[in-house]
Parts: sequence; C-alpha cells; structure tokens
Amino acid sequence: MQSLLPKIESQLSALPVPITLRLPDGRQVAKPGSRVTLAFSEWSALAKLATRQVGAIGEAYVEGRVQIEGAMRDLIDATVSLLPGNPAETNATWWSRMQRRAKSRGAHSLGKDARQIEFHYDVSDDFYALWLDARRVYSCAYFRDAAMTLGEAQEAKLDHICRKLMLKPGERFLDIGSGWGALLMWAAEHYGVDATGITLSKNQHAHVQRLIEEKGLQGRVRVELRDYRALDPAKPFDKISSVGMFEHVGAANMPVYFRKIHSLLAPGGMVLNHGITSGQLDYRQLGAGMGDFIEKYIFPGGELLHVTHVLRETAAAGLEMVDTENLRPHYARTLWAWSDALESQLDKAREVLKGSGGGQGENAERILRAYRLYLAGSAMSFEQGWIALHQMLAVKPDGKAGDGPIRGAQSQYPFVRDYIYK
Repeated sequence: MQSLLPKIESQLSALPVPITLRLPDGRQVAKPGSRVTLAFSEWSALAKLATRQVGAIGEAYVEGRVQIEGAMRDLIDATVSLLPGNPAETNATWWSRMQRRAKSRGAHSLGKDARQIEFHYDVSDDFYALWLDARRVYSCAYFRDAAMTLGEAQEAKLDHICRKLMLKPGERFLDIGSGWGALLMWAAEHYGVDATGITLSKNQHAHVQRLIEEKGLQGRVRVELRDYRALDPAKPFDKISSVGMFEHVGAANMPVYFRKIHSLLAPGGMVLNHGITSGQLDYRQLGAGMGDFIEKYIFPGGELLHVTHVLRETAAAGLEMVDTENLRPHYARTLWAWSDALESQLDKAREVLKGSGGGQGENAERILRAYRLYLAGSAMSFEQGWIALHQMLAVKPDGKAGDGPIRGAQSQYPFVRDYIYK
C-alpha cells in the first residue's frame, strides 16, 4: 500500500481544494490550508482513492471505514477533480444494453417497486421535514426569481405545473406519485380541481390523509395507496401529472407506463411528466462507482433515460409532445438548499433517525451519511450536466381537427406559451 502514496499525493496536489489524508497508521498527508480531511481506517479504502473510485469511497464513508471532516461543498469541489473523466460518457455495447434491459425488466414488478419506494420514502417523515420546505416538496424547485427562497421556489414550481396543465375548476386531476401532497393541495386550493393522488409510500399516504382532513378537502381530494398500473381507466382524467416518479418506472416498463397514462387520459387531455433524465444518450449508471452507490443506498431500482428516449416512448404510446423544458440548474440549486439545510442540523437529524421505527434507528448513522453524500453529490451532477431535469407536456389528441383554441390543435393546448406566464 505504501507504493500508492506518491500517486495519491500527486492527485491531491492538483485539486482546487486542499485536502488532508489521515492514514490507517496515524500518519497524515497534508496540504497547507486544508479545509477537508479524509481519515481512513482501512488501507483498502485508500486504494479506492488511488484508482479514483469515488462511489467506493462514498460507500466506505457510509460504512464507517472513512471519516469526513469539513464542509460538503468543499468536498464536492474536490471530488469533481478527483474523477477520472466524465462519468456520464458511455461506450455501451449491444450486449451491455441487453443486460441492462433484462435487469430492468426483472427489477420492476408490482411488489419490488413497492418495496423500493418504501426503502427510500419511508425512512422518516421527520427526517425529511428537517431539510425540505414546509410543504415537503421533494422535487426540483423553480427559481423564477433568483432572490426566491426554497419555499417560494417550490410554490412557483407547483404553480408552473398547474399553469402548464391549464387546470380549471371541476376538472378531474390525477397526480401519479403524489409525495407528501403539495401539488394535490395546491391544485385543489388554487385551481378548484377534483384531485386524486396515488403513492406506494405508506408514510406519505398517511400524511396526505391528515392534510385532507385538516384542510377540509374531503370529497374534492383523495389519495390512494396504489400502483399506477392498477388504476382503472373507466373514468378518465382531464389532466395528469407525474412529478419525480417516472425515474422509478424502469427503462423496460416505459412503454407500459406511457400506454397506461394514455388509457387514463380523456381525449384532448394533457399530461405533464417532470423527472430526472440522463445526460447521456445510451442509459447506464454514472461511472466511477457513483451509480452503484445511489443504487445501493438511495434509489434501488432507479433508472434514468435521456430525454429523447422518454419522448420516443411518449410518442409511441399515442401522446403528442407539445412543450419540453429543461430545469437542470434549478435542481442543482434545489439540492444545494437541501444539503445546506441538512448540514446545518446534523445532530438533530441523527437524533430523529435514531428515534424512528422500522429498524431505521439502528442504521441512523449510515442513513445520515448516505444522504449527506447523495444530496451534495447530486447537486454536483446537475451542475456538471451529467444528469438533467425535464418537464415534458403532452396531449392525447381527440381527432377533432376543427375544434380547440386553434384549428388542428385536437386538444386544449393553445400552441402558444403566453398562457403559462401571464
């Protein structure tokens, strides 16, 4: 292992942020002005640093084999320079594509999807409440004004979606993967829709049920513990949203997902998909072990597609894309806001996780460490353009070329953007 030190020292000397290494034998490899210290308790973890396996170093941190001292923002600045190259680049072969598709098909049964959602979203409501905004919106905010707070930007996002969908009083509105209910409540209270949400998270379902009762929205808002594939298309919806959900669907299930949305949507209706997309044309996990880390500790079963692949599946299902917007830098800023909020109250977060049930308490430190890296690392990934965030608005043409706001529209969509911003 001693032979690795010259190589590691050379790597550290090129970093924009000075870093100190504390070795398993107690020695230090220090750089003047260091703001971050990585303390290794095992030589094997140090070897991962020499080979620039950032994801493996992250795993070693989560499992307690590496300690991090210093600010996450400084650590992330150094991480970008530690990477061996662009982790989004790919030279995928036809065989690797077939393997990924087979893995995707096997990873997304009804039962597996439910367990994967519970793994992430049912960690602890109180934990999420520490670093999300007051409405617990767990998706990319929309900083329409640079001076906006996170809470204001999340409200701006909720309204941006409602405006894009042209929600009107009395319309039947479905939110697929409704989270903690922020969009359901906003759409019902500000646009007067009849709103239905579905989720696979028991914690989120219980939270939204309480919100409905507290706000007196019984009869106009409902939430169901249900998979999207189990929805009955007999009563179609006028408008549908899916926010931060289709990342969980799986590449192999995208045709099923969009065909289901088509069957649930009334002729002339509109659907908005808001979700994370890959920065690479040919899907694979981020390199340098980063994708493996997220798969193991944060989003088991999560898969990202390039926006062009998503739009292809949208069209194949009979839906017409009418507007697509990239909010990638908005998500970087959102994630840094979440990361900063969590970093400012680590002791409280640790306390909350230790007090949570379902076996989470004994894993409190591991969960906290994983989320620290996940939030800051994801912010970096959006900033660098390795992943993106797209809102894709589509319609189900009603076949009536003579109707609509403009001849040939075949839907409510006006084919101008003015209505979104007025």
